[in-house]
Amino acid sequence: MMRARQIVATSGLIAVVAWTAGAHVGAQEKPAAPAKAPAAKPAASNAAQVARGKYLVTMHVCNDCHTPAKMGDNGPEPDMTKFLSGYPADMKLPPPPAPVGPWIGSFDATFTAWSGPWGISYTANLTPDKETGLGTWTPQQFVDTIRNGRVQGHGRQLLPPMPWPQIKNMTDADLKAVFAYLQTIPAVKNKVPDPVLAPPPPTK
Repeated sequence: MMRARQIVATSGLIAVVAWTAGAHVGAQEKPAAPAKAPAAKPAASNAAQVARGKYLVTMHVCNDCHTPAKMGDNGPEPDMTKFLSGYPADMKLPPPPAPVGPWIGSFDATFTAWSGPWGISYTANLTPDKETGLGTWTPQQFVDTIRNGRVQGHGRQLLPPMPWPQIKNMTDADLKAVFAYLQTIPAVKNKVPDPVLAPPPPTK
């Protein structure tokens, strides 16, 4: 009788241990649910957008006005140490000459300050500097600037020689590609002065 009880007890203990081990193994084998991460734009897609923006900036010769020129062996050439940083804030200019005859405009030696019947305009800093460039702008603000001809879509009017009436015909995708590329170039701290608007003509 005692022998029978020992056999039953031992069998029960083995069963409990086997069940517990099986449950533990099953718990280990069950994969944990992966944590959800925020959706991110694929790197390849962003690289393609930036490449497209670089192509557009190059083809639209943005350097001609937004990168200060310096005199090289073959004449004026863009100073790439100030790439797309606009009119050099540390350069002081005298008043522009008055228009004479059919000549109604003039520009400085860096090709970044322009004067005409509208007043004096200084080309903007397009680098991603957060204080003096486009570093705090959003892609939509850039699109709105070009679409409406006003800073961030609702600020002051863009002045000559900025060809926004032509550039505004670009697609949203291309304008956003330009902005994406501009956000990747070296930031240059350069606070461009505000434009000087010519006084309105006298009323008759």
